[in-house]
Amino acid sequence: MGYGKQARVRDILSDPAARGVAEKYIPALAWSPALAHMGFLPFSAVLHAQGAALGPDEAEALWDELGTLAGTSRAPADAPYLEPARDYEPDSVPRGSARAALAGAAEQWGVTELVIDGPSHGNPFVDVELSARFTDDQGHGTSVGGFYDGDGVYRIRFCAPRAGTWTYVTTSTARSLDGLRGAFEAAPPGPGNHGPVGVADRFHFAYQDGTRFLPAGTTCYAWTHQPEALQERTLAALAAAPFRKLRMCVFPKSYLFNTNEPARYPFARDQAGGWDFTRFDPEFFRHLERRVGQLTGLGIETDLILFHPYDRWGFAEMPRAADDRYLRYLVRRLGAHRGVWWAMANEYDLMASKTAEDWERLAGVVRENDHVGHLTSIHNCFGFYDHGRPWITHCSVQRTDVYRTAENTTQWRESYGKPVVIDECGYEGDIDQGWGNLSGRELVRRCWEGAVRGGYVGHGETYLNEREELWWSKGGELTGDAPPRIGFLLEVTAAAPGGVLEPLPGDWDVAWGGTADYRIAYFGFGRPRYRDITMPPGTRWHADVIDTWNMTVDRQPGTFAGRFRIELPGREFMAIRFVRSRG
Repeated sequence: MGYGKQARVRDILSDPAARGVAEKYIPALAWSPALAHMGFLPFSAVLHAQGAALGPDEAEALWDELGTLAGTSRAPADAPYLEPARDYEPDSVPRGSARAALAGAAEQWGVTELVIDGPSHGNPFVDVELSARFTDDQGHGTSVGGFYDGDGVYRIRFCAPRAGTWTYVTTSTARSLDGLRGAFEAAPPGPGNHGPVGVADRFHFAYQDGTRFLPAGTTCYAWTHQPEALQERTLAALAAAPFRKLRMCVFPKSYLFNTNEPARYPFARDQAGGWDFTRFDPEFFRHLERRVGQLTGLGIETDLILFHPYDRWGFAEMPRAADDRYLRYLVRRLGAHRGVWWAMANEYDLMASKTAEDWERLAGVVRENDHVGHLTSIHNCFGFYDHGRPWITHCSVQRTDVYRTAENTTQWRESYGKPVVIDECGYEGDIDQGWGNLSGRELVRRCWEGAVRGGYVGHGETYLNEREELWWSKGGELTGDAPPRIGFLLEVTAAAPGGVLEPLPGDWDVAWGGTADYRIAYFGFGRPRYRDITMPPGTRWHADVIDTWNMTVDRQPGTFAGRFRIELPGREFMAIRFVRSRG
């Protein structure tokens, strides 16, 4: 059969003969530390990236040799959708006979949980469908899906959008779970509870109660899959850091500096030792939701990555029915948490097994089961997804160039009409990958460049230590220079009228951002000794010279109007802030 141009890296590298052919033409494959973790890629993509020195004749010879080998067959996995069992319980079981109770007190924008003791025979994960209709005292209702939590326990979690009296009635294919009724009082939100975050003012974010939210984020992909002690250290580091959003994966990750096996997996094993995609491991999800709750307690939004390609367990290539079932289960378990965002994928375009139609279907599953309507995005490696799709609330962007990414923020705002969050513009660190060895100064510069253009640039850290505990993947401690300086940027942004920066008409060499009465010129790696400024006629301004690296603000004497000069220290990473004087 041979290896054609659709063969994947893992197919080539796992066959000694094919690997030998590939290394003959591309010797660098023999020592590429990242390639072993990129088995999901088409080998043609590696040839394009690594084989630039190959001429057309050599490339054709490579494919000819691979085509003469035996090759391997990789039929795509698939499985039928399993309908809930309409005869799961016999007619002798009275309807609504299960015992149900609310777990704890109910609160607006809190998690109101209905716990039901029910049947456990068969496979309740697929045999039983359960939901409830919650209705307030004005007659406004919301349907919420439930889930099986193992050991005969079913749960329905509801995030009440309003305080007051609510009633519920359940619907289920299991007779004992069908027709349960009750009522409860949802108290007003308690301290620190501002509700879910949503888009505000088209390009920005706010909590449900109107409080401004600035998505200063960091990335810790696989921290919940590490030993418990390391997870606790991560939480302690986050508690002391300025970050208000954390990108993290549901599934474990297999990549450079992250090859350890996790303690838990999302699915049970079948008799042959493989994954039974019809049976979830509730303990895996309990652990995940406990960590999400702890992040919420710290005031940190969880930007939860639902799929990613860096996988050696088979979770990135599950059957379509398993993908759908997993999303229904996850969203029903976690969707009532106010501090959750859905990231459909990290680097969706590296997941060759999924098409645009698949992503649209999967996004539909999320929306159908998310009664809150959480923020939802999808993240690129190379080419952007169509961020104009209605289910996408904001642009989640990876760097598009080794040097320039944040500089494109205004363009992306104009193209998509949505908030721009550059979740991955490169990481502060010292590893040998170009995305992971930025200086702290360069990362902070990119954060400011994005901010004055009306966007939000995220943090990441990849300093290598003897334990291979890189923050970007495993968590642990933050050792870089950027976090406090990102906190300083947040303070400057929050001080603007409305708490946000908008892009303003700039100079040819300097970006300006802010509002009509709060203007910031950011000089980046420029080192001017002064700047000549012209302000609109009839206005007067206070001027602050800001050292964004040393985190100082020096108010200049007096006020300024018309044309004037501001003296600067001739250092990099300076800014000038002008605040309009009303005196």
